Amino acid sequence: MARRTRRTAWSRSFQNVLKTMTRTAMRVGAKAVKASLQAAPAAGKRKLASKKKVSSPNWTTGLTIGAAGPRRYRLYKPSGIRRNERLPLLVMLHGCGQDAEALAGSSRMNTVAARERFFVLYPEQDRLSNVQRCWNWYDTRSGRAQAEANSITAAIEQICLTQAVDRSRVALAGISAGAGMAVLLATRHPERFRAIAMHSGIAPGVAHSSASAIKAMFGRSVTTSPLPAVPLDVRLPALLVIHGAADHVVAPGNGSEAAMRWGKRVGAKPGKPRKVQRGARYAANITDYRKSGRLIATFCEIERLGHAWSGGTAGHPYSDSKGPDASRMIWSFVARQFANKAD
Repeated sequence: MARRTRRTAWSRSFQNVLKTMTRTAMRVGAKAVKASLQAAPAAGKRKLASKKKVSSPNWTTGLTIGAAGPRRYRLYKPSGIRRNERLPLLVMLHGCGQDAEALAGSSRMNTVAARERFFVLYPEQDRLSNVQRCWNWYDTRSGRAQAEANSITAAIEQICLTQAVDRSRVALAGISAGAGMAVLLATRHPERFRAIAMHSGIAPGVAHSSASAIKAMFGRSVTTSPLPAVPLDVRLPALLVIHGAADHVVAPGNGSEAAMRWGKRVGAKPGKPRKVQRGARYAANITDYRKSGRLIATFCEIERLGHAWSGGTAGHPYSDSKGPDASRMIWSFVARQFANKAD
């Protein structure tokens, strides 16, 4: 009984932390939007205020049924798909306080998809499963995390069956809680994905409950558990980790830990870090983990970036336009893995 009480207390504490994070991000985003509106000409204000959402055949809503119940999703579909053409699919998983529309807006991944020609699937968490819309990636002991992962897999399968998707070119990307869920999916179904990208997420294998998730968020993880059990003869998809050095929500150490764990599984060694900076954007320190010449993981730590999508749309919560463009980095990484099928 005492154990159950402690577990309930930790769960409430975890939800309170997430609620505070969401309110803070929304407040920052609202202030930025208000400031931009005040700076705009009056005519521009009227035009913005009267603008309505326009439905598009390229941006549709759907519903799928999985182990965790029904889940909505949004799908971006490039124009002009030719008969017998098969395009890649990138699955994008939002973080706490977000939905598909918010992640698409902050990341501008659909703009990249229009240019590079690939589908983008945005599964959505349901408020009945988590009031802050967080994916319950950490709740593996109760099986809730696995059920949600299966629902996302069902959405992916539905898109593969109904759209012109090349099943050999599917990749995952997620931010924060979405990053944690992306890792869980990749370790449960490694054969389905060619690449995975974690943005501002918690290192895999360090949290299995709300209590351990809170510890990991603040960099106080004491567990040394390995990655979820995956046979050594099974190849995990290549991993890209993007993390802000000034992230005060998910401790930056989680980024380096994630890449290290991914590489350690196969004995990959870190190369010499290299610093990259383009124009006035934040600098990035990049480390590759390789095994016999093959890229296993890449860790990209971005200076001065907090808990936000790097290079995202200005004025959006969880978005920092001053960082290097994470969406372009992710697609560049993913495209290289698609091209290296023989590796």
